Amino acid sequence: MRVISLNANGIRSATNKGALDWLSSQEADVVCLQELKAQIVDLQPQHQALDCGLLGHFACAQKKGYSGVGLYCRPDAPVAAGFGVAEFDAEGRLIKADWPGLSVVSLYAPSGSASDERQASKYRFMSAFGPVMASWMADHRATGREYLVCGDWNIAHTEQDLKNWKGNLRQSGFLPEERAWLTDLFDKVGWVDVYRHLNPTATGDGYTWWSQRGQARANNVGWRIDYQIATPGLARRARSAWVYTSQRFSDHAPLVVDYDLP
Repeated sequence: MRVISLNANGIRSATNKGALDWLSSQEADVVCLQELKAQIVDLQPQHQALDCGLLGHFACAQKKGYSGVGLYCRPDAPVAAGFGVAEFDAEGRLIKADWPGLSVVSLYAPSGSASDERQASKYRFMSAFGPVMASWMADHRATGREYLVCGDWNIAHTEQDLKNWKGNLRQSGFLPEERAWLTDLFDKVGWVDVYRHLNPTATGDGYTWWSQRGQARANNVGWRIDYQIATPGLARRARSAWVYTSQRFSDHAPLVVDYDLP
């Protein structure tokens, strides 16, 4: 099973840069998109399905040109949007597909970099979504169902995960509270950061986002804020994980992971 996650920074812009053509060529089983910046009426037929046969499902924000998530998958999965918290469901933060024994989620966690108000919203999201992650892990342990949560988490977890960590200790995305929240999901709840599991010492090769200011991307002054986070059974079946940087579709790059499913 190949799963690809990409923050598109506008699905129409990314499409114009060749993103959907590239995704169609990758033989993926699931594609998770974030930051659609579009309404359903804006999505043309080319956005409704990939040429490889995956069908698109979308959860758009009520606010035009903002947020939104998408998920491309085979046409046999029930798909549902949101996680039951009105503030974030209205922003199009989550969409989930369920198969027998497996659920895949496309997630776009809020950024707090724009203002104190947005940082406060980010903290509210963390408080609301943490129990959801715990409930999915409890279901995994009780039933064996595997979960995979893919997307832009807007947090670099450790010093390995961004180039200029010393200069960002007080910046949203690398604040102690944010990093500790991820640590708890991994160490206390039991989730697995699949890329880091397979690439324990990687630094620059794992960056998935670069500022559009200056020469950040050219100099690889990046952050690893896009993750595929899995329940332990699925994580053990991950065989390879890498970031595709040969083409530029967005200020983010696609994260590709191959899983060996029975």
